Amino acid sequence: MEGRRGKAPSADPEEAGTLTKLHGHCKCGALTWRSDGPVLWSALCHCEDCRRAASSDYVSWFGVPRSSVRWSGPRVTYRSSEKVVRSFCGACGAPASFESEVFPDETHLYAATLDDPGTYRPTAHIFWSERLPWVRFDDGLPRYPKGSQDAAQTETPLPE
Repeated sequence: MEGRRGKAPSADPEEAGTLTKLHGHCKCGALTWRSDGPVLWSALCHCEDCRRAASSDYVSWFGVPRSSVRWSGPRVTYRSSEKVVRSFCGACGAPASFESEVFPDETHLYAATLDDPGTYRPTAHIFWSERLPWVRFDDGLPRYPKGSQDAAQTETPLPE
């Protein structure tokens, strides 16, 4: 996970890579996905774009190799910004994924879509500087003011 984008916000690579044979679905079940993983990173994102796209106070993400994801059902995509494509279920509208030209080999999936979301373990907060003022956490996870996408675009590694 080193390289142009710097160190990913997953603090413990052993922990991040333990989830394999992943599968999930949207609210109505019409859209499903499968991935053999591994999980590359996991984080709670507080950026305004993700919050608005998910209509949520923050989003629980994890990244997997794009080539490992297999979709089934009515997946609809839209370009939410110049370098970002988001997807959702064409039947119920539930958000499904985030893909960016900045991370061409990754698909970011919503932890809430996991068939067993209890297996998800975030390892950091990203875009902490954009969090809603009433959101409070006492989880001891590292808090990064920006995220790995910002680090990749500015070629500035995230602090360890």
